[in-house]
Amino acid sequence: MAFGAPLALAGPATAAPETSAAVAPAAVAVPTQSVATSTWDKLAQCESSGNWNTNTGNGFSGGLQFTQSTWKAFGGSGKAHNASKSEQIRVAENVLDAQGWKAWPACSKKLGLR
Repeated sequence: MAFGAPLALAGPATAAPETSAAVAPAAVAVPTQSVATSTWDKLAQCESSGNWNTNTGNGFSGGLQFTQSTWKAFGGSGKAHNASKSEQIRVAENVLDAQGWKAWPACSKKLGLR
């Protein structure tokens, strides 16, 4: 999966504290950007024909085609294909915050997200 540049956020012009590269992505409690469910639905349609419970055995699973390592690193429990759509979107928003739309390279480009 891959993501693009993060969205600009409105707010006071203060510098964010620097974080160590050793901080685990799962430490991200609340995504800094929220994407409409319809955008995630379009991405899932491209990634998995809209099947949020898919597991074809190719190393990617769920509607947004997570690898198991990405799923766990960004706060998922169990397996992505067993998780609810809302849980998959929650984890995807954590991935988006860290990696941008390039986490879903082909489909994000196809959908004009990057």
